Amino acid sequence: MSETRAERMRTPLAADVIRATAEKHGVCVRPFTMEFGDTETGELRYVPVPCGSTVESVCLPCARKAKALRQAQCREGWHMTEEPVLTAEPPSEDHKELLTYRADLVAAYREVVEHDQAEAEELREEVAGVDAELRQLGMRGRLPALDVPTKRAVKRSTKRRQDAPNLPRRKVAKTTVGREFAGKFRPSMFVTLTCDTYGPVRGDGSPVDPSRYDYRRAARDAVHFAALVDRWWQNLRRVVGWDAQYFATVEPQKRTAPHLHAAIRGAIPHDVIRQVTEATYHQVWWPSHDEIVYTDRLPVWDPDTRAFLDPDTREPLTTWDNAVEEVEDPAHVVTFGRQVHSKGILGGTEEAGRHIGYLTKYLTKSTGEVVEADTARLRDHHDRLHAELSVTPCSPRCAVWLLYGVQPRGAGSKTTPGHCKGRAHRRTTLGLPGRRVLVSRKWSGKTLDDLKADRKAFVTRALAAIGIEKPQPDPTRLVWRKVEPGDPQIPPRPHLVMHAIAERITWKAEYDRALLAAAGPPGEGPETSATQLAA
Repeated sequence: MSETRAERMRTPLAADVIRATAEKHGVCVRPFTMEFGDTETGELRYVPVPCGSTVESVCLPCARKAKALRQAQCREGWHMTEEPVLTAEPPSEDHKELLTYRADLVAAYREVVEHDQAEAEELREEVAGVDAELRQLGMRGRLPALDVPTKRAVKRSTKRRQDAPNLPRRKVAKTTVGREFAGKFRPSMFVTLTCDTYGPVRGDGSPVDPSRYDYRRAARDAVHFAALVDRWWQNLRRVVGWDAQYFATVEPQKRTAPHLHAAIRGAIPHDVIRQVTEATYHQVWWPSHDEIVYTDRLPVWDPDTRAFLDPDTREPLTTWDNAVEEVEDPAHVVTFGRQVHSKGILGGTEEAGRHIGYLTKYLTKSTGEVVEADTARLRDHHDRLHAELSVTPCSPRCAVWLLYGVQPRGAGSKTTPGHCKGRAHRRTTLGLPGRRVLVSRKWSGKTLDDLKADRKAFVTRALAAIGIEKPQPDPTRLVWRKVEPGDPQIPPRPHLVMHAIAERITWKAEYDRALLAAAGPPGEGPETSATQLAA
């Protein structure tokens, strides 16, 4: 009996079946392809590499793995009882040789930059190549710039504002572990900080009176929220007198304003948390951007002067450095709201696990999915906020500055006045920062790559215990190359995903065998002690 068209349309597509099966077995559904070559054997094959997305709607398996890693990272550092070991490796001979070569290149560049631009450009490219090699060897921090600054940066007074409460200041000790109570309890903190109010809102987050809602301040607070949070950590450490460590996430409230959830190692009095929050502010020493100068006729780029000109007078716009020099008062001041929540949490408790889940609750959703508007009133609220964010500069390099008569840093012929690709201006993000997870450097002493390596080492040991040895190829023999889209040699993505599914099923069976072997006979639990009992 033949199927009708309606019946055929109800059957799932092959692509959907492959995707669902990959998700069931934890295989990336949209891998990119790398070419894998062995310089000794000459073997050449194509390997699917996970996309690494953190958003479930893009790739569910990768997002869940990323969330699990973040949860492990949070759990490992929150209630540590010993200081994390962070010892930097000494520079190698390769580091020293490359830096010596870079110093020679910089000296040659400064000799020719005034009279031979072609030679200077070649030297600049060579220096960029050396810098890339140094990064590949492993190096943190910034190297000195090629061009010597023509003028010193403007120094601002560090004196506190008269309208801000004073804070006690102590010398910050290097310790990161909290105080112990009653000889065995070492609680830590869970803190929530919010932005200030911009006007009364309804239960769905939309303003009661949109005409009185301060959208300008809401937009600017969202853009500079990350800087305000950095200032809060600095103030907290100065008040408590030790190097407080944190694992924090930034999420939007219903009104779309950002707020911060933070796990802080060590116990801090609630009054101190509130005191620091009330006294923390961030001043934005930028040129004034209250009134838009150019609306219809926008500034034009002049290739001769390499500057943007006024469309009528043909005079160059004020450069960023000159505009900042003329600033006498901050263009904006960001503060936290009055709502501050703090709670002490003991390690290893059900409450600690629940709060870790709360911290990482929305990490697998994109910002647009979290702030999705389901009513016309809320959509209008988002539209008004987005309209304000569209004319709010997000950085010294933002193209929106041209609307205010200021030439941003790095402006060029490809810069379009009023159009910046920064996340702050997107309708899907509504000003929320790009980094949604903030982790201090001494939180656990481990990066995400370290945590991945720990998991891999654990599985490798478990397999070795039952005689399954996974060969580890010499990395110096391997050559990896990212395959360009449209390469006719690479197999189709569905083929790679199917191969990865079969491989994952094999690995899972081997790991299950290792777990059963470790469990021993029925009734006996696995030996998990690090120290075996003496015979």
